[in-house]
Amino acid sequence: MENNKISYYCGLGRRKKAIARIRMALGKGKIEVNGLAVDKYFPTENLIRTINKPLSLTNGLDKYDITALLTGGGYSGQAGAMSLGISRALIKIDPQLRPVLKKNGLLRRDPRARERKKYGLRGARRRFQFSKR
Repeated sequence: MENNKISYYCGLGRRKKAIARIRMALGKGKIEVNGLAVDKYFPTENLIRTINKPLSLTNGLDKYDITALLTGGGYSGQAGAMSLGISRALIKIDPQLRPVLKKNGLLRRDPRARERKKYGLRGARRRFQFSKR
C-alpha cells in the first residue's frame, strides 16, 4: 500500500468550554455538524457567518466538505471553536493561506472565558440588594 495521499485534513478548535474537531476534505461545500446540516444545528445566521469566515476569506466556500464534532459550551462558543478549527485545517491544506487568516485574527484562540462566582455575591460581580433599614 504505497498511496500516501491524504483524503482529509483535521483541525482542532476551542473557545470557552467548547471543543470542535474538524475534518475537511475536497468536495462541494457541504458542512455537517454532529450529523446535522449547519443551518439545522445553529439557530442564527450570524453564527453560520462566523463559521464561514475563514472559508470566505480564502475563497474555499465551495471547495471543501466539512464534518465537525462539537462538544461542550453553547452555540456561540461552538461557532468560535469551529472557526478556529477550520482555519487550522486550511493551513494544513495550504500554508500560503496563513498570512490572510492571521491578519484577520482567525488563528488565535479567544482567551476570554466565564468569570468565576465570588463568595458573598450573587454571581461574578452582581451583589445582593443593599437595605439601609
